[in-house]
Amino acid sequence: MVKRVYNFSPGPAMLPLPALEEAQRDLLALPGLGMSILEISHRSPTFNAIIEAAEANLRQLLKIPDDYAVLFMQGGARLQFGMIPMNFLRKTGRPASYIVTGSWSKLAASEAQTQGQVHIAWDGKATNYDRVPTNEQLNIDPNSVYVYICSNETIAGVQFPTEPETGGLPLVCDASSELLSRPVDLPRYGILYACAQKNLGPAGVTVVIIRKDFLDMCPDDLPSMLNYKRFAEEKSLLNTPPVFAVYMVKLVTDWLIREFGNLEKVKQFNEEKAQLIYDVIDRCQGFYTVHAAPGSRSAMNIAFRLPNGDLEKEFLKQAESRGLCNLQGHRSVGGCRASIYNAMPREGVVALRDFMLEFYEANRNKVG
Repeated sequence: MVKRVYNFSPGPAMLPLPALEEAQRDLLALPGLGMSILEISHRSPTFNAIIEAAEANLRQLLKIPDDYAVLFMQGGARLQFGMIPMNFLRKTGRPASYIVTGSWSKLAASEAQTQGQVHIAWDGKATNYDRVPTNEQLNIDPNSVYVYICSNETIAGVQFPTEPETGGLPLVCDASSELLSRPVDLPRYGILYACAQKNLGPAGVTVVIIRKDFLDMCPDDLPSMLNYKRFAEEKSLLNTPPVFAVYMVKLVTDWLIREFGNLEKVKQFNEEKAQLIYDVIDRCQGFYTVHAAPGSRSAMNIAFRLPNGDLEKEFLKQAESRGLCNLQGHRSVGGCRASIYNAMPREGVVALRDFMLEFYEANRNKVG
């Protein structure tokens, strides 16, 4: 096998090697079937068993009760930005409260404004989106249909340590970059969704977990492909789903159950990895500066800067030569970013930590 690098990309991201190896073994023909997963019908008993197993794994890991539906959709988080207000805001005459903690929640709020009234309960622009709000800072409209958050902002590396208090209003959450990385208090959510290409699988499928009473709110005058209720009625088979991506979600969640058993252990694993990098940043006397404020630091995406652009370029160049790849920051902000999702092994984080220390020792005297 070709030597694999440590891929710190924010998405599409590193996948667990056992899941990739299983897919590789069975790509030409699934056992006992004689044809590839890429060739089977989405109406076949084989795929029905795959999608049911993927849902069962998600229900086990996230402890999803029966009053929630699990949907496998397409279009990524951006489609959800629009679908949610189309289904649950457009005809209500009520607002939705949006907590804006970074680029993705800001974009979601903007999309929602095309469909109905949006109340900004908090906006982190004043501090350049380096933190999440305290409960005391929130100004949630009590008449809101829902309260929207992005639980982990990948660009700034800012994460809610716990769910915000909403006064009993249901949360709607973009959990794209952290779903399955830690336990979730699911009864607090009306909708929890994630595009797969971070912790769930490859790009192409979006998992939507939606409380069934929300489905009753979906208006009948929406096109069927934009109506959650229609998707739920057809068990995610309203059209041809992304068959291979769903199959990979099944393999990835199989791996999580085998490797960890539960999300409490996954959370501990991820927090220990993240702390290795945050400890280096804190030890290096300002050579590395992390964007997120203490208390809001993400365990999934660590966004940081070096003293100047030249050093950042050299850091990224040397890191790449050592197999530490895709550490550049988002194109909108620059800098560096290490995305350390579930599939990133501890060894990869240790290798990054050791390189960061070495680079600091070699270059700390070059800055004033």
